[in-house]
Amino acid sequence: MANIARHDRVGAEQEESLTTILHADQRSDLTLLIANVTSSMRETIEKNFDANVGVSSDLLGDLSTEDGKITNPNLDLANVNVEDYDHERKLIGQREKELSAPKMLELKAASLRFFDDWREGVIQRIGEVVNSRETASSHLMDASATQDKAKPHEPTDRKIDPHSQSSQNGDEVTPTTSLYDFYPPAQTPLASLERSHRILILHSMLLLLLSLEHYIAPSRILLLYLTSSLRLPLSVLTNDEEQVAHGLLEAAKELTGDSETQKKASENQSSRKWKVGLASVAGAAIIGVTGGLAAPLVAAGVGSVMGGLGLGATAAAGYLGTVAGSTVIVGGLFGAYGGRMTGQMMDSYAREVEDFAFLPVRGARKRFIGREEEAAKENEQRRLRVTIGISGWLTEKEEVVTPWRVVGQGAEVFALRWELEALMNLGNAMTAMVSSAAWGYAKSEVIKRTIFAEMMGALWPLGLLKISRVVDNPFSVTKNRAEKAGEVLADALINKAQGERPVTLIGYSLGARVIYSCLSSLARRRAFGLVESVVMIGSPIPSTTADWRIMRSVVSGRLVNVYSENDYVLGFLYRTSSIQFGVAGLQKIDGIPSVQNVDVSETVNGHLRYRYLVGSILKKIGFEDIEFAEVEKEEQALKVLEEEELKKKQTAKPTKPENQGAESHSEEADMEADHMEEEVREKTQKSLLQKATEQLHISTGTTGTGKDAGKAADQLHPRSGEKDNEHASVEPADTQVHEAGDAYVDTAKSYMQMAAGKLHF
Repeated sequence: MANIARHDRVGAEQEESLTTILHADQRSDLTLLIANVTSSMRETIEKNFDANVGVSSDLLGDLSTEDGKITNPNLDLANVNVEDYDHERKLIGQREKELSAPKMLELKAASLRFFDDWREGVIQRIGEVVNSRETASSHLMDASATQDKAKPHEPTDRKIDPHSQSSQNGDEVTPTTSLYDFYPPAQTPLASLERSHRILILHSMLLLLLSLEHYIAPSRILLLYLTSSLRLPLSVLTNDEEQVAHGLLEAAKELTGDSETQKKASENQSSRKWKVGLASVAGAAIIGVTGGLAAPLVAAGVGSVMGGLGLGATAAAGYLGTVAGSTVIVGGLFGAYGGRMTGQMMDSYAREVEDFAFLPVRGARKRFIGREEEAAKENEQRRLRVTIGISGWLTEKEEVVTPWRVVGQGAEVFALRWELEALMNLGNAMTAMVSSAAWGYAKSEVIKRTIFAEMMGALWPLGLLKISRVVDNPFSVTKNRAEKAGEVLADALINKAQGERPVTLIGYSLGARVIYSCLSSLARRRAFGLVESVVMIGSPIPSTTADWRIMRSVVSGRLVNVYSENDYVLGFLYRTSSIQFGVAGLQKIDGIPSVQNVDVSETVNGHLRYRYLVGSILKKIGFEDIEFAEVEKEEQALKVLEEEELKKKQTAKPTKPENQGAESHSEEADMEADHMEEEVREKTQKSLLQKATEQLHISTGTTGTGKDAGKAADQLHPRSGEKDNEHASVEPADTQVHEAGDAYVDTAKSYMQMAAGKLHF
């Protein structure tokens, strides 16, 4: 690997390992570093449930007693702000009441219990390799008292300047500078070692964490802290993760030649137990493992790949432990067997959530039987991490995937497809509304006041309220479906549909609502360690600290709230919801320092802009996986859109002539709303028909349009002896679905029936 140095062998018979490059004191430094970092990680969890966090230290000292106010040397009695003191006192009282609730106390105890169990396993495993379990445990006991430990995760809030490549309150943001900001380094003598040795330490730690038979979110956060503390660029870790993923899959593939494995594969070829169902998550690993418990991976097999990363073959196999002995574990790590669970899960949710599937943003997930070359090429896309992007509305079906091409290849990237019809309907409705004369006039009035004044005082102009029916119902329906889709997503993660890998979730608009529902469900079910980081953009969700504490409890890394105070569309759509709890997409989250707030008010002046700003926002907040070429394409698309809007505005007729009375304007708004509803209906139905005909063409090689939709659907027969599943999860059109057989016929039938029932000819 380009970024990882190759080492000279110490001797002909000796291979490099932690015990050959580190002497006894340095190995103790390593276990102490691990103890210090994990102590800081635990402190981040504790602070999430601390009512005093986020309150000025001076005020905290003054709020205790009246005598305390007088004796506090930092208190300027001549300039005491009574209102500030009263506000802080009330705020602390509210938080203490919130955190003393049984639900919060139980959540705190469960999250700390999970973390402590994970930390104990890590410390013991590292102790086995570098010194002893007892030594490692003693370092853990000393970690809380040391001054050298890393600072807890408390990222700085940012305000994005649209005319700058950096945030307004900091230098240029890069993944490496962000690494030091979000995961501050702990002081360690190991940082002064030569670079090649620091890289080998990091690589060894990755293998040791994998030997726990999973690579969950806390493990990844630990490695981020170690990368920072060892003063290495983030690219070293991401490149290492990529190489290790390929190495594990390559080593597992070698087992397909084993005679016993071939025999078991033949015996189980028709068994559902060893197949990934077509309603499964598209991320199921394709590693040629079909025989269950296969022959152990020999040290030479693992070392042929892992040894090239600067570590000896025997040491690499030893560090991997049981992972080097079972392809079932390797398959489970990448999600090879979680797909079956997801197929079962979809049956129970089919009546509530339509068309739920993970679509790979790059490549396609296929079943490769006897096609090893294609399987090998497909495995090149596999990673030890997963990123899932969730769109919040659609105007074209391609927008399920397109916004997420800006995410780089450091992780395996999927787009979540959910409720295609509802999202299409909402996207077309919002586009129609913001293009209407009523909206143009209303915005000129609304902009004179604040969004919250409009929401709280019901001050929206009458003409705008007249056309509200165009968007209110689609938004309400899709918001409700987002809640249910989030529950399904939580089930998929809990059932290891994406394997034992850390997952990052990114969503805008109602896509963020899906994430909110997912994280809330994970917290209720005490499913910790699954989610690494979360970025929520323009979120139609509450901004209360209680809700965000709950979400924070199941996110191991970054939790980012991207908001705009100028998002009038979101304010209007959310006006009938529980606005007393605030709106995260319109304001910052207070009281939780580990939640990062990013203000994009100067960049985003409308909710529909987020579709074209995902890449720019991720780049400016220091997101670690960015495809810069795709970000440029996205920015260019926004520029073209703005130019078209400007032309329309310049050629548009005045929205409300001076001689036009209120009654006439109201009638005009009614007529415009009728026209908009019809336009939205036609666009959505056209998209549904297009999707249905594509599925029919894919499945049967035929085409179907218009009045033939229902007839064509009837000609598609279900699988013998199985009940039709109208909402089966399907893979994208480019996944060679002719290999899928009858399952895709069922799916095509579902789409055609849906189109036939909803189109009017």
